[in-house]
Amino acid sequence: MALPTSITAQDALLTLNIHEVDFLPGAAPGYEIVPLFLDRENGVWVLYGKFQPGTRLPAHFHTGTVHFFTTKGRWNYLEYPDDPQRAGSYLYEPAGSIHTFSVPADASEAAEGFMVVHGANVNFDGDKFLGIRDAGAIEDGILNHARENGRPPPRYFTPGPAMLQAFAKAQA
Repeated sequence: MALPTSITAQDALLTLNIHEVDFLPGAAPGYEIVPLFLDRENGVWVLYGKFQPGTRLPAHFHTGTVHFFTTKGRWNYLEYPDDPQRAGSYLYEPAGSIHTFSVPADASEAAEGFMVVHGANVNFDGDKFLGIRDAGAIEDGILNHARENGRPPPRYFTPGPAMLQAFAKAQA
């Protein structure tokens, strides 16, 4: 069998390094993100997150699956206090999961990790609906942040040929 013909015209390797870009404000105090891949149409978002000690995200319901790999620090879901996630932990969350992300206030360093999320987070404060966070909401937030601060949009991947061409030109 012969090697298949490439169907994607690619002049450069599509890669980002979290150490070469700025972290952006996340959806809650103490939370910063590096967007890596945002796909509005398919509802997929890939982020690298940094969560300072004492950070607590709203309780949320996942409409799709989540993969989270912790690279630094420690954190846990309030609903699972005996299952802390530490550097090296991989967590799979099935669709329909409900939980509250928290970094202990006495943590010695920020918790950091890489997440691949399918679908949306539906956020709550007790029984009060707070909003929905998905790839589109994240992209809107980071683009608004860039505009409001007079900065160029951050580099991240989004599907389609235009992204491949724009990214290849930016690498040149």
